[in-house]
Amino acid sequence: MEKRSRLSASDADLALREARRLLTPRIERPERRAFLTRTLSLGGLALLSGCEITGQAGVEQALSAVSRFNDKVQGWLFDPDALAPTYPASMITRPFPFNAYYGVEDAPEVNEADYRLEIAGRVADRRPWRLADLRALPQAEQITRHICVEGWSAIGRWGGVRFSDFLARIGADTGARYVGFKCADDYYTSIDMATALHPQTLLTLSYDGRTLPREYGFPMKLRMPTKLGYKNPKHVQAIFVTNAYPGGYWEDQGYNWFGGS
Repeated sequence: MEKRSRLSASDADLALREARRLLTPRIERPERRAFLTRTLSLGGLALLSGCEITGQAGVEQALSAVSRFNDKVQGWLFDPDALAPTYPASMITRPFPFNAYYGVEDAPEVNEADYRLEIAGRVADRRPWRLADLRALPQAEQITRHICVEGWSAIGRWGGVRFSDFLARIGADTGARYVGFKCADDYYTSIDMATALHPQTLLTLSYDGRTLPREYGFPMKLRMPTKLGYKNPKHVQAIFVTNAYPGGYWEDQGYNWFGGS
């Protein structure tokens, strides 16, 4: 039988360094990242993933397996009836921080008069929505904490349409697995249906009692206090319901897909 080649000591060191680099964004909480990346060994990575580590390709395969397992566990543990904490107005972070993969001066400028929210996929009513139509729907408000994968958090006041109400209004197939989002800044992401139906998931149209500012996602942001920040897309232009895995901007680069906070 052909023997598999083993990593030399120097190759093993390089492989572990690469594993730590790739694993860091896939583990949400900073304390968990620090512990795992400090204590990670090739044997440990192989044990976590069930993959044999015999080269760099094996490292990436193992990390992908860990990430997929992490998604499944988070999905099993997610309680669609459990609410994220809410806070008094006195605890709002002022100013609420801007965060994106570009500078604030590069945030997209969307013309309200031209804006139409596109609807696609497993829905009965695919007509586009104007902002005026969305604002005419029953509105809800929450003061919740935004938690970033980079380790910081901030409390903000968000207002808009409960996403579950909107999905019911358009006749979405709530038995589908995913809801995906495409944005004016070329960002894209997707969430599980249980999170989409969570009572605190909002199609956000306002921030702190005023029209949602450009830097926070005008004309519309999806706000989910049960998810990490990168799962909360801004400048949303299109929503689609699907059973085909849609991925996401950061998720396709190795970040954990479920992204629960």
